[in-house]
Amino acid sequence: MKNFTTFIFAALMVLFSTDMYSQSTWKSPKSADEIKNPLNGDSKSIKEGKKLFNQLCAICHGSKGKGDGVASAGLNPKPTSFKSETFSKQTDGAIFWKITNGNAPMASYDKPLTKTQRWQIINYIRTFKK
Repeated sequence: MKNFTTFIFAALMVLFSTDMYSQSTWKSPKSADEIKNPLNGDSKSIKEGKKLFNQLCAICHGSKGKGDGVASAGLNPKPTSFKSETFSKQTDGAIFWKITNGNAPMASYDKPLTKTQRWQIINYIRTFKK
């Protein structure tokens, strides 16, 4: 069932991909920079974030966060690499805003994930740059 759910999710992401939005120019509002991460990158949140990332994000962003996941081949724009300077320069608040709101083909995770889960994923993806 898990593989089927992952397949359906990837298929929907491909179906809804569009050239209208570019992840490379996707900007969060300035107000997002003011949103503070309440978990501060503690090891427990990173561990939980890794589990969530592997379930939901790795299919597009790749297991090492390079934007080269299995589903990335059919996406336009391509998923961002969490190892890039452009990504790492963003505030946690900006990333939280993007995960919450989405931008095709990136889905919104406002409803499927709690705020805490979104912060856990952010703490985990920050480890890719280290």
